[in-house]
Amino acid sequence: MSRWSPDARERLEAAALDLFEEQGFAATTVPQIAERAGLTTRTFFRHFADKREVIYADDQLPAIARRILAEAPSDADPLELIVEGIRRFADDELEQQRAKVLRRTAIIMSDAGLLERSLRKRADLAAAIRIGYLERGIPTTTATLLAETVASVVETSLAAWVGGDDGRPLSDITAEQLRMLRAALTTDATRLDAQGKS
Repeated sequence: MSRWSPDARERLEAAALDLFEEQGFAATTVPQIAERAGLTTRTFFRHFADKREVIYADDQLPAIARRILAEAPSDADPLELIVEGIRRFADDELEQQRAKVLRRTAIIMSDAGLLERSLRKRADLAAAIRIGYLERGIPTTTATLLAETVASVVETSLAAWVGGDDGRPLSDITAEQLRMLRAALTTDATRLDAQGKS
């Protein structure tokens, strides 16, 4: 069995995804993944903390969101700038990995533990965005509301992208989600203003 390979991480990931699909996430063990990849269990643990990390290790969104917020001009619209940054990431990275994202999503949807982990990942994204907004001097309540809103836009956009069969790019879906949100908020604000004047 090979102890070292320059493509070990990719082989382990491919083997794990195949096994998760074939026999379920819970039923798959790390030794099985290593054996399928032709590597050792020790090699697996050099690349992944546990088998869940095969699914979640590439989650870059929190770090990307923090970087976007840190580098953006001070007068940038706080909601638009982070969503625009994530749209660019979608175009540059996620579109090329759509098949892998679809596979991972199907595996996550089939396992209650992974679904719970996904909720924590969403919370991590919201927390990273909130910290980024606070560092830009946005008040705490506003930063919290914006962070939760952006996390929801990202979540619903990814769900629509993964669940859709029309081939639309994730960036287009995200832009549409943001337009829908702005329209709903504007409509509600107009309605409340009208009620206040009546």
